[in-house]
Amino acid sequence: MSMPQLLHNGGPSKPLMMFGSDGTGSLTSPVNPLGDVDRLLEDGSLDENVDSFLSQEDMDPRETMGCCVDASKGSGFSEVAKARASTGKVSCCHFSSDGKLLATGGHDKKAVLWFTDALNPKSTLEEHSMLITDVRFSPSMTRLATSSFDKTVRVWDADNPDYSLRTFTGHSASVKSLDFHSNKEDIVCSCDSDGEVRCWSINNGSCVTCVRVFSVCSPFSLPNISCLSRMFFYNALKHSPVIGILSQGGATQLRYQPRQGKYLAAASEKMISILDAETLQVCRNALKGHIKNIESICWDAAGDYLASVSEDSVKVWSFTSGNDGECVNELNCSGNKFNSCVFHPNYPSLLVIGCYESLELWDIREKNTVTISNAHDGLIAALAASNASGLVASVSHDKLVKLWK
Repeated sequence: MSMPQLLHNGGPSKPLMMFGSDGTGSLTSPVNPLGDVDRLLEDGSLDENVDSFLSQEDMDPRETMGCCVDASKGSGFSEVAKARASTGKVSCCHFSSDGKLLATGGHDKKAVLWFTDALNPKSTLEEHSMLITDVRFSPSMTRLATSSFDKTVRVWDADNPDYSLRTFTGHSASVKSLDFHSNKEDIVCSCDSDGEVRCWSINNGSCVTCVRVFSVCSPFSLPNISCLSRMFFYNALKHSPVIGILSQGGATQLRYQPRQGKYLAAASEKMISILDAETLQVCRNALKGHIKNIESICWDAAGDYLASVSEDSVKVWSFTSGNDGECVNELNCSGNKFNSCVFHPNYPSLLVIGCYESLELWDIREKNTVTISNAHDGLIAALAASNASGLVASVSHDKLVKLWK
């Protein structure tokens, strides 16, 4: 499914449309947005501290945002199922390729597999010793993988999830994200809070590629002086630098390009590096332009467009023929801050954005937005979409998972 031609948006975004209880729409400019995103704490932080992961304060700092109806009304995009997914905050979710299973994970250190037809639990995966940061299904097999603050990556068989098939332990810092290679079922890639990116062979049970971000500074530089702020990837297996520049912070999230499987997008602080999916070398100019740190990235189903979300803006980058990652559209936040995103499975020009309690539906082509209020009772930490079923999943710090269609 390819995305219709996206129009460039050089001006400010339109105000958000809020739906009142009488069904009429009105323009509003919400005020008093959320506080700053909490930073990940140092490794070794135990349970009392891990709630800072991908979280903002779980309080509603907004003042009155107008009369809004429930999430199931006013937009043609409605909730079809919900369930309590965890005893703690839920931070990640992903559909299996056939759309029949949904995996969720979060702060209770467990991943849960759900049947999507009625959102009933299938099984619980319980081997991680700290919170789960990401969960991803293989695009071609019944495998799934989980990453955690415990510095490990685990691979599971969704049909027999009583124990993990593999446990990878090479990271020296909390693993923040992972993804399966789009075209190589044996490969899963992960990144950690120190900026190290590793590719693992599931069949061999070993790390096949490792690149690291590090600062090139003179040993005589003063601690408070930036040494040109240059960052390079480092191939830790070959002990040699790899061409490329990346920001200093650890990678926030990484995602393989669907279908083509040519690129691996890795977000770090305010920019996205585009890596060659085979070598992990930087192969395109970094995608820059965000003012705030990037919280989430996602590809459209065709692998032609990449969306990135920071708390104050959403950007869409084109990788269609003749484009080299140009920003082709942008939405600026006019109220509730953005946190997560996914392209709608049935409407490829529609981006679903997760905020605090609400969802924003952004029609990229028409440059219109609709607010779905009361979608959750907390920060919407992650979104997922299934092209097979047409479902969208949302998970939140309110401990719930919901399905939408």
